[in-house]
Amino acid sequence: MGITHPRDLLFHLPYRYQDRTRLSQIAGAQPGQDAVVLGRVELVNVLPRPRRMLLVRIRDASGALVLRFFHFSAAQQRAFRRGDWIHCYGEIRVASRGGAPEMVHPEYRLHAERPLRVTEDALTPLYPAGEGLGAATLRKLVARALESELADLRECLPDEVRRKFDLMPLADALRAVHRPPPQADTEALLGGAHPAQRRLALEELLAHHLALGEVRKRQRARNAPAFASTRGSWEKLECKLGFTLTAAQQRVIGEILADLREPTPAMRLLQGDVGSGKTVAAAAAALHAIDANFQAAMMAPTELLSEQHRRTFTDWFAPLNIKVEWLGGKMSAAARAQARQRIAGGEANMVIGTHALFQQQVEFHNLGLIIVDEQHRFGVGQRLALRNKAAPGDGDVSGGGELVPHQLIMSATPIPRSLAMIFYADLDVSAIDELPPGRKAVRTVALPNSRREEVAERIRATCRERGQAYWVCPLIDESDKLQAQAATETRAALGKLLPELRIDLLHGRMKPAQKDEAMRKFQRGETDLLVATTVVEVGVDVPAAGLMVIENAERLGLAQLHQLRGRVGRSDQQATCVLLYQPPLGKLAKERLGILRDTNDGFKIANKDLEQRGPGELLGTRQTGLQHLKVANLARDRALLPQIGEIANILRAQHPQAVAPLIERWIHQGEAYASV
Repeated sequence: MGITHPRDLLFHLPYRYQDRTRLSQIAGAQPGQDAVVLGRVELVNVLPRPRRMLLVRIRDASGALVLRFFHFSAAQQRAFRRGDWIHCYGEIRVASRGGAPEMVHPEYRLHAERPLRVTEDALTPLYPAGEGLGAATLRKLVARALESELADLRECLPDEVRRKFDLMPLADALRAVHRPPPQADTEALLGGAHPAQRRLALEELLAHHLALGEVRKRQRARNAPAFASTRGSWEKLECKLGFTLTAAQQRVIGEILADLREPTPAMRLLQGDVGSGKTVAAAAAALHAIDANFQAAMMAPTELLSEQHRRTFTDWFAPLNIKVEWLGGKMSAAARAQARQRIAGGEANMVIGTHALFQQQVEFHNLGLIIVDEQHRFGVGQRLALRNKAAPGDGDVSGGGELVPHQLIMSATPIPRSLAMIFYADLDVSAIDELPPGRKAVRTVALPNSRREEVAERIRATCRERGQAYWVCPLIDESDKLQAQAATETRAALGKLLPELRIDLLHGRMKPAQKDEAMRKFQRGETDLLVATTVVEVGVDVPAAGLMVIENAERLGLAQLHQLRGRVGRSDQQATCVLLYQPPLGKLAKERLGILRDTNDGFKIANKDLEQRGPGELLGTRQTGLQHLKVANLARDRALLPQIGEIANILRAQHPQAVAPLIERWIHQGEAYASV
């Protein structure tokens, strides 16, 4: 659970609260509500059928209540004695067949004498439990930690910062969330809007921002090669591209090349929608590294995408006499060994592959630039680890040591500025925010599932005109087996509706070689319609594919729908995306589909997705791995984000001694951050 020290328990916060501060009369307790009641044991009985259960009837001055236990021991049964006092807590249930109201498996305590006090003086917290560690045990452990650790807990935020931003002292905030008084605003606590939670969320976000800032500072202290291009390879390629760069591409390439001229490692995130032209910017960066006699390496998340990059870069670089090497899983052992030899010997100028590029046995001759495509598919940990792999020796390179490579990280999932501030504080951010001229925005329509046959006719018409189509069938269930089954059944159904079309299948249960072959056939135009699960989301270019159908579209988030839609519209022809949904639509789903109909702007969509679903989907599950947030919720706490940078600057300038303890408190992987 990430709890390694008693003080960590202070930051393991309740997910809800029970009110055990008031004693209820049995007759006055409302069905469906939790209550504390006190009475005397009146009757104990075991019913053998239809299911063995223990029934205990208790009574107070107002009436009787039955306690029902389905799981019980003989010792537990014997402990209930007529006339003993008992106080219990649980949900009041409606009486069966006109009898007394009930509690099923309540929490209870027996007393020989009438107890003086049975209520709590604060709301009772319920904590997220772990395997073998129940909520009651956790409650005791946290209570003990409040007594032993709170007094010595360091307050990292200076008084002037707390006053300026109206923040509670840390100890008061922790006391308020773990032991809220009876009059506390429980609605605010449950919604994460209480001032105590605001204080904790702000400090946590600040810690992550500062941690990546420290990474950035360490990187800036290292030395990198300064690329002063002399051979003009990029200018030669630009003349032969056959298209004019957009103003956004020119601006971004200027920012990247300015980075590469500096003797400190570039760390830039390049964002841009699918098809906006990020690969050209990567080529410009690679050519500047190669012209300066360094190698460039490009990592892609899938073998298929890495092969696509190999073809593109070979087409561009071969006329310039620049050798492109590819390292892939389906190579024979001998071919892989030869490729590694060429990479280590420096014959390979540009090296392309999956994350296998950075395995221990792959050695570079003179690596000057790392390019990571579809960064959100790899995650923060891999991004940071790359810097060490790329450095000679063990990667422990400080100022004055060996040269470390520049890094260019690309993402087709635009990251809202608020997220970038926390999760990419170690990077400079550039955005290609316009599509190439002549590229038409994908037309998006939403249709109910009842119109599937019309959609099938549309596919028939598209393929008759030598176009191609995708049919994506995601499921709410994450199981690969069920998704594969759904895709297989959809393919069979579409085969009956469209018997003249060549229909192929792509899903997560297929072997990598089968998946690659299915995509290759589609790329070569040997398949008319590709039925797929969401594995088709990441980036293979099929210009002839002009129609995308996404069924159950109401079940997906905006970012994922936008990524899927980006598979079509890769030519100058008008492309269409059909969102099939199952009515009736909920309010949020209706809003989501409406946003997709109205805009193709990935940045607007990313901001809306953050509002609706939080950061998880935008960053990807892997992406949040190193930086799991315990208290903060970026969708809920966005209003705090503008203050983060300001407070961070105050701490760095006036209270630098507070930075390291703050990071250590919130980030157990502090050492992982520190080592890169």
